[in-house]
Amino acid sequence: MTIDSTEIREHLVKHVDCLAGLIGVRTLHHPAAIEATIGYITQQWTASGYEVRQQSYDALEGQATNLIVETRGSKRPEQIILLGAHYDSTPSTPGADDNASAVAVMLEVARLLQGHVGQRTLRCVAFACEEAPYFNLGAMGSQHHAREARKQDEQIVGMLCLEMVGYFRDDPHSQQIPETIPKIFHPLFPTTGNFLAAVGNLRSWSLNWIFRRGFKQGSQLPLWSLNLPERVHEIRRSDNSSFWDQNYPALMLTDTSFLRNPHYHQPTDTPDTLDYDRMTEVTLGVAAAVKRLLKRRNASTIIDANPPGISI
Repeated sequence: MTIDSTEIREHLVKHVDCLAGLIGVRTLHHPAAIEATIGYITQQWTASGYEVRQQSYDALEGQATNLIVETRGSKRPEQIILLGAHYDSTPSTPGADDNASAVAVMLEVARLLQGHVGQRTLRCVAFACEEAPYFNLGAMGSQHHAREARKQDEQIVGMLCLEMVGYFRDDPHSQQIPETIPKIFHPLFPTTGNFLAAVGNLRSWSLNWIFRRGFKQGSQLPLWSLNLPERVHEIRRSDNSSFWDQNYPALMLTDTSFLRNPHYHQPTDTPDTLDYDRMTEVTLGVAAAVKRLLKRRNASTIIDANPPGISI
């Protein structure tokens, strides 16, 4: 498949405009918006040639639905690489960066990889209910999916969580550093918000290394890769934590959210604030990294129960 960057960019703009512009606030309190969002994601995946499966469950305030597509692996189909993004927003925002940007990238990565059969199975999941009041209360779509996967003894050898991937800045001191990072380490961290971060817990260090190598083959965007202890609570603030809790390796791929984007959870998180050229580079890099992960021969090269420590 010939990759057309211009086409990817046009699709990203379309996806974000539809989700954050036309549909807007996406919560269970706005059932028509959730129905429209589910319909849009389903239509896009169906148009790309996938069969969409719904995974419904009881959330705190009604039924919620995850959307799932898969391409079965050729040699190790029981081993799963999962790419996921939550499609809901908070009630206070149309959620362009949080998280229409991530859904848009996931849709485009799935489109680019349609028909590509790796050794492992590729699973893409659009998660419900990541935002409050569901976060960390057992009602998140990712928590439900990860729990069910563990119950069924599924081998998710790598989970990639797309969380806010559309906001970038080039001005100095536009990037904050998490408060829980000791100040002695601050000089090691970038202070310009022009990169994508790939963040894992300590157990996910090998997954991060392989992801980085694949991403750099497909994208010119700067990538900041690091693995930190989970006591740095900022790294647990998305769907990746649901998979860590089930002892699966996972990464959060992010523009670093509130550490960079002043529109976080604000009415001003609108489509016009995003950088679609860099989102295109995110898409190309993630697609290349997923292809690399799908062809790795041995799961032990992704999962390591004895990580050596922080990887930067």
